[in-house]
Amino acid sequence: MELIDGKAISAQIKQEIAQEVAQIVAAGGKRPHLAAILVGHDGGSETYVANKVKACEECGFTSTLIRYENNVTEDELLDTVRQLNADDDVDGFIVQLPLPPHISEQRVIETIDYRKDVDGFHPINVGRMSIGLPCYISATPNGILELLKRYNIDTRGKKCVVLGRSNIVGKPMAMLMMQKNYPGDATVTVCHSRSKDLVKECQEADIIIAAMGQPNFVRADMVKEGAVIIDVGTTRVPDATRKSGFKLTGDVKFDEVSPKCSYITPVPGGVGPMTIVSLMKNTLLAGKKAIYG
Repeated sequence: MELIDGKAISAQIKQEIAQEVAQIVAAGGKRPHLAAILVGHDGGSETYVANKVKACEECGFTSTLIRYENNVTEDELLDTVRQLNADDDVDGFIVQLPLPPHISEQRVIETIDYRKDVDGFHPINVGRMSIGLPCYISATPNGILELLKRYNIDTRGKKCVVLGRSNIVGKPMAMLMMQKNYPGDATVTVCHSRSKDLVKECQEADIIIAAMGQPNFVRADMVKEGAVIIDVGTTRVPDATRKSGFKLTGDVKFDEVSPKCSYITPVPGGVGPMTIVSLMKNTLLAGKKAIYG
């Protein structure tokens, strides 16, 4: 069993990005600029955004954080999105999800200029991804592809089971794993809460990508010998022994499953760090106008 070290890979990629940014700036080019909008004080969102700001520093980007309280109106938020769309200095920006219930996330996403949508959530980017055109790929799926690539994990012709059908991970992951490319060329099955033979599907899988948000869902009896396991789950489970009062737990029962795997991602330290570094890669592409000119 080999542990897929997302932390080490993400550090390596940030270094690669920083070197490229230094070259761009030395040649008189513009330093990439990422902006983030954060609404309210959700603990998970606060952590994510703080990590994104820190990653911008490490990559040599300019970053701007725009904060609003929970009572911000949808119109105010949409106005800010339009201002960022029109700001030539901002190469890409994100609106941290989730948003308060009185704001339509879909309306916000669709108002973002797809050429600055470095989260890859705009329908134009999702549509372009689904037919294999250049676009911003959403960060978590993109990070998983990078891990598969950097560990030289063979995906061609492999049976891949994706657990979960969210718009952010499950659906794009399935499309990317079946594309004519590497990583890709896999035979993909998507399982979810209505799937009948979910356990049987997993037992036959060469690669399982678990993104259901159900702690310890994947057990040893669901995994065949030599399978590759990518655990996307990060659920806060109460833990009195920890200072924070919780521990991050994946969708895979790691201690049980890992002895059977050829490769497995830990939680934390697997897919998580790759999500942020993928956002940095998209921001670099935006800064270079590499996709949309």
